[in-house]
Amino acid sequence: MSALAPGAVLGIVGGGQLGRMSAIAAARLGYRAHILTQDADGPAAQVAHALTLGRYDDHDALRRFADAVDVITFEFENISADGLDLLSSIRPVHPAGRILRISQDRIAEKTFMAEAGIPVAPWLAVHERADLDRAAEALGYPFILKTTRLGYDGKGQARIHDADGLAAAFDTLRPHPLVAEGMVHFACEISVMVARNAQGDVSTFDVTENRHSNGILDISFAPARIPPDLAAQARDLARRIAVALDLIGILGVEMFVDRDGSLRVNEIAPRPHNSGHWTMNACPVDQFEMHVRAVTGLPLPPAIRHSDAVMKNLIGPDDMALWPRIMATPRLLAHHYGKAEARPGRKMGHVNVLFPQGGLPGEFGVEAALGPLGGTR
Repeated sequence: MSALAPGAVLGIVGGGQLGRMSAIAAARLGYRAHILTQDADGPAAQVAHALTLGRYDDHDALRRFADAVDVITFEFENISADGLDLLSSIRPVHPAGRILRISQDRIAEKTFMAEAGIPVAPWLAVHERADLDRAAEALGYPFILKTTRLGYDGKGQARIHDADGLAAAFDTLRPHPLVAEGMVHFACEISVMVARNAQGDVSTFDVTENRHSNGILDISFAPARIPPDLAAQARDLARRIAVALDLIGILGVEMFVDRDGSLRVNEIAPRPHNSGHWTMNACPVDQFEMHVRAVTGLPLPPAIRHSDAVMKNLIGPDDMALWPRIMATPRLLAHHYGKAEARPGRKMGHVNVLFPQGGLPGEFGVEAALGPLGGTR
């Protein structure tokens, strides 16, 4: 795969904030971004060179979009894999549609992990009600019941504490089949962003420690506060997954650190990821530029971190009410996504705070550095 020349057009399926930040990274490298979206004033549309307005399963819109670009990527998983197949018949699509299919379906994802020798939490597929009884017996209480598709930010799952909760959870969570997962007694949650190009070059960013609130990522610490040998294991797992997938692009790999010191992969996301936003200020080449480089055939530089960092999500409307104070706080490096309505639970932006390498403070120091955002959740 030869590198696209400056002036080439990167097609991005999806018009949200990840598409916005990918388009900005593409512009820095001399490329033009063309967005396929249903929202003419969405985050990505505001910074794009061109738009195709249409549904992700509209074949006419997909063809018009593909004809106008040189290479195609996507910014979120809840899109049509069949649509990506159509696009790939016209232009190169990275990551490939088969990778999207794996990441879209938890059964396919966990089956892939098992075949690749990647450690995951105990799990069972739940196709019918009797399967759920068998899963409860095998996994024990409590356990997590999840939809296989379309779950994000804590949606599409339920924690089952006893037999009384089985029927309601099975009837409520749709569509079937479902996945039952055993509980991991984790010490913390971490993630690794890994990029790979067509030549097989791989770059992994430093491991990130993530903390959630109400099922939504709240704050990330880079580097993760885990032993160096465990961080090396996490990066190796991410590399192995990228190679096994034959990835071209960037991939977010979410993992649990068990209290016994072992690692278990939770899920993968073949796109830029919320937990990689700290790279925008703490790395010479951030996750978005690394992704654009991979899909356009440019060389992948090392994923170097020049500073320690904390990333804090801005969830509307409460956090956005603090926007004037955020703007007046010098250490807060703010990124606004351009969304007009600050609905509850909606990601509106994020802030990064940098520290000298090795200078990531403790909890009180982080809270102080976040200024008006310290202790908001």
